[in-house]
Parts: sequence; C-alpha cells; structure tokens
Amino acid sequence: MDQTGIMLVELRATTVAPMLRLAVSLCLILSVMLMIEKVMMGAVSLFAKIFRRRPEKIYKCAPIRDDEEIGTSAYPMVLVQVPMYNEKQVYKLSIGAACRILWPSDRIIIQVLDDSTDPEVKELVRNECEKWLKKGKNIKYETRNNRNGYKAGALKVGMTYDYVQPCEYVAMFDADFQPSPDFLMRTIPFLVHNPDIALVQARWKFVNANECLMTRMQEMSMDYHFKVEQESGSSTVAFFGFNGTAGVWRIQAINDAGGWQDRTTVEDMDLAVRAGLKAWKFVYVGNVQVKSELPSTFKAYRYQQHRWSCGPANLFRKMLWDVIYAKKVSLWKKFYVIYSFFIARRIVSHTVTFFFYCVVIPFSVFFPEVEIPKWGMVYLPTTITLLNCVGTPRSIHLVIFWVLFENVMALHRCKAVFIGLLEAGRANEWVVTEKLGDLLKSNSAASIAKRFQSKFWERINLPELGFAFFLFFCACYDVTFGRDYYHIYIFFQSFAFFVVGLGYVGTFISSS
Repeated sequence: MDQTGIMLVELRATTVAPMLRLAVSLCLILSVMLMIEKVMMGAVSLFAKIFRRRPEKIYKCAPIRDDEEIGTSAYPMVLVQVPMYNEKQVYKLSIGAACRILWPSDRIIIQVLDDSTDPEVKELVRNECEKWLKKGKNIKYETRNNRNGYKAGALKVGMTYDYVQPCEYVAMFDADFQPSPDFLMRTIPFLVHNPDIALVQARWKFVNANECLMTRMQEMSMDYHFKVEQESGSSTVAFFGFNGTAGVWRIQAINDAGGWQDRTTVEDMDLAVRAGLKAWKFVYVGNVQVKSELPSTFKAYRYQQHRWSCGPANLFRKMLWDVIYAKKVSLWKKFYVIYSFFIARRIVSHTVTFFFYCVVIPFSVFFPEVEIPKWGMVYLPTTITLLNCVGTPRSIHLVIFWVLFENVMALHRCKAVFIGLLEAGRANEWVVTEKLGDLLKSNSAASIAKRFQSKFWERINLPELGFAFFLFFCACYDVTFGRDYYHIYIFFQSFAFFVVGLGYVGTFISSS
C-alpha cells in the first residue's frame, strides 16, 4: 500500500470513524429525548380522554343567554378579524363564513384586513364586503398602503381603529378558514366566565385532506399536533402555541403581552409565549372544529414548512432569556416552554429526523466498524412513528409513505431551523400559502391540475435530487459490501427523494 493509501486508512481509523460514532451516539440521545417527549404528551392526552378531562369539565363555560332587562348587552362586544392577501379563490368563503356567525348584530364587528396588491382582487373583496354590509352586517373593509409587518402588521393596525375600542374579545380567521355559525357561542363563554384565560383555540378540520397523498400525509401530522400536542399543553400548564387562526383572544391579554410584533415569521407564537409569561392561561377546545385548507402543491407546502420551522427557532433565539428571567410563571412552566415547547419539538425533532435517518444511517454503511444498535435503528423510530399516527387512525395504512415523506421534509425543516437560530438568509421570509378555495368545490382534478401546470424542469428540486443520488449510492454499496440490511430502508428513502425531487407530489399527481 502506498503512502497515500496508508494516510487514508489512518484518517479513517483515527478521525472519520470516531466522528461517525459520536454522531450516532448524539443522534441516539436526541432520539430518546424525542421519544420520551412524545410518550409524555401521548400519556397526558390519553389521560384527558379516559377521565374526560375536557375544558368543559375544568372551566366554567355556561352559555350566554339573552337578558330581558339589558337585552343584547349580556353579550360582550366581539371583533372578528379576517386578514387577506390576494386571496382570489377563498375571499368569498371566509367573508361569508364570518358574516354568518351567530351573535347579536349590534355586539359584533367583522373586520376584513386586505393587504392585497392585485387591484382586481382588492375590488372583488371590497364588493363582497359591501354586499354583506347591505344585508345588515356590521362589516368593515380596511386596507393599508404598505405591507409592513405582513400579517402581524395588519392585525396590529386593525386594533387601532376607534370602533374597536369597545370590543373585549377578538376572533381571528385566516382567509381559507370557515368557522361554523356557533363558533363564538361555544368559545366566548370560556373567556367570559374565567378572567384568567387569554386564549381559546379551536381545532382545524381540513376540507381537502382526501385530495391527494400529500394532503393525507399533512393531515396525519396536523391531527397529531392538535389532538396530542395542543391538548397536552392545555391540560398540563394551560399553555400552547397559538395557531394564528381559529382562536379567540381576550384583547386585554394581547395588550398586556405587548401587542402584535413582527420580529419573526411566527407572530402568533410570539404573542402566545409573551402572554404565557404574563401568567395568562390558554384553553384548547378540540370539539370545536373550523374548516380550513391544506397546501395542495409541494412548493406551497415547502414555503409553509420553512416559515413554521424557521420562525420558532428564531423566536427561541430572541426569547430564551425572557423566559428564564420571567417572574410571573413557575419554574416548571419555564422548563416546559424552553425544553418541551421549543427544544424537543421544534429543534430536536427536525434535526434528528434529518441527520440520523438521511445522513448518519446511510453514511454508516461505508464504515462496518461503526454499529448502530437495533433498539436505535428499529424500536425507537417505530415507537415514535406509531405515537405520531394516533391522531389519524384512518390513515394508519399510509404510515410508511408518511415516514418517507417526513424524512424528505426534514431536509427543509432542518435547514430552516439553523437559518432561524443563526438569523441568517431567509429568516424573515414570508410567502403566503396559495389556496385553491372555490376550485376544490368543483371537484375537477383537471381544473386544479391546469392551474398548477408547469414545465418539467420548473418542477425539479435539486436538493432532493442530490440526496436521492447520495442515498441510492449508499444503498448500492450496502448491497455489494454491507453486512446488514440497511439498504432496504435506504432504497425506499432514495425513491422518496427522487419522487419529490422530480416534482411528482401534490396536485402534480393529477397532472402527470
């Protein structure tokens, strides 16, 4: 063996292999942390279900009734905010749903905050508001001459109008959300009868979950978030992240927390953490469901997940010391916010998913001296996967596809986490998720596909293709020289990266 070969062997034995062993150990530790977190959340959620620890049993929530003496004054003044930005496909649905909410007409204000830059869309939204105004609805159409602060900026400006001052509570619905008429009747009583509650969060119900395989897999992740994560947070420390929509806030709590801020792309979570540190309580009511829409294209979903992953990491960077030095909350709640809410769920879960299953395990096939224990390779991920599936039992047969797709998405989420922690590059990028709205009601796959039809090379995703080739090479090497069966998993994961890399996900399935 020549000198270069000897040096490479020494480098492998003294540097690369030890570093890979260290990476395996670190990933196993993080995986155990993640599994413990999910077991704890699942146990709390199960306890709440078995012993019927529903919000209705814990908090006062007697329905609000008409009073013969004071009339409709028995009902508090409520502001309903509907922020919009070029929402041509959904503006009628959201405005109509908001205007159909059952509440005394003199005790509710519908506020449409239109940041649209398309003159045609602005005119359509304005006309829709005028139509409901003529029907007797107290609806306000508000615009700005800029988009400073994006959604947070619009909501902040919306609270400054004089007609808002008498309002005690504010309900918020994004443009693709359609609350049922009894939404306020079922949520406002929690706030009226419990002065320490700041937020009542409802669950999202997806109208297009069956549209394609990608939306089915999104539904699995979102159902777990609501049925387990939100419910466990509400049950244990009366705190969770506000979802930015389908919720009702006590305006006093918003002001007490410092109002809306646009320092990150998760203004909703920012407000929730600040309010939580002021000792306000949050309640999640899972039996109140609000119709909404899942992203139908991979491009839209990728932008959404970048924002949802980058924003919390960036917020954690900005608020860590605020949480540590908060005086109005217990040490237990501080630990919950720092470790469980931020580190375990929004940093560790994305990081370990990508590095362990897409980098460390495939790379380990080149180093037979590096062993991954069976419990870390099989039992841990199986347990975590099964716990994630409890929210959507009807899709349990899709669990393999879900795992492979989540590993692909971990590439973008992990990158977004580091961008947020370092506050670099696209840390404050905000891309509004495009909705289909009325197109979905036509049930025409052809019309949807036509809308998103694009040339083949425009659908190529180079990062996914790069990892697809890397994984394929690792799998082939393992088949030829390996002593284990890692290649079975790696081949499937490589195929998943290829499918996404070539753009054959979401509505593109219909157009292919």
